[in-house]
Amino acid sequence: MQEETGLVDEISAEKTLSIIQLIKDGGLGGQVIIAILFVLLAVALYIYFERFFAIKAASKVDKNFMNQIRDHVTGGNLDGAKELCESTNSPTARLIGKGISRIGKPLEDINKAIENAGKLEVYKLERNVSVIATIAGAAPMIGFLGTVIGMIIAIHEIANSGGQIDIKLLSDGLYTAMTTTVAGLIVGIVAYITYNHLVVRTDKVVYQMEAVSVDFLDLLNEPA
Repeated sequence: MQEETGLVDEISAEKTLSIIQLIKDGGLGGQVIIAILFVLLAVALYIYFERFFAIKAASKVDKNFMNQIRDHVTGGNLDGAKELCESTNSPTARLIGKGISRIGKPLEDINKAIENAGKLEVYKLERNVSVIATIAGAAPMIGFLGTVIGMIIAIHEIANSGGQIDIKLLSDGLYTAMTTTVAGLIVGIVAYITYNHLVVRTDKVVYQMEAVSVDFLDLLNEPA
């Protein structure tokens, strides 16, 4: 009975997988690739959270902002409108501030100035987001590179085995192939999801800027 219990414990211990042990068993090549993937994951997460909070702050718009701008503009108090825009730290406020600074010029010039300012604001919002997209595409390929390296190691061991194939000889290559593939896919999936989430949040802010810009231009078109 004791022998059977010991055998069961031994089998359970053999079936237990340790991620750290798998990485160690993958050899130097697998460890280097996984280290690169870990760095890419850290970079992607850093950019994601930095951009997420920046975009979240940019999306906050005071509901009374345009009402106050309307009161200042219709009352001829352009200096008050400019001060309000300068004191409001948001992309929409900077767009309206750019438009107010062009009041007195043709409406087409005002519209062009707002569009150019909008492009700059969108560029600021999308800063470094393309890096996450690059990581989303590169990480799986780096993982597959590890797969190829693992297969080369396994084939090399087979070639040097003298016709006697031992699974233990192939384990290093197989561990390298599998662990790097899994790591590359995980990093790629995380980067892909975070990139698309930032794109959706950025589009929401762009829509807000367009809506406010249209309201401002409509205000300038109203009869005095």
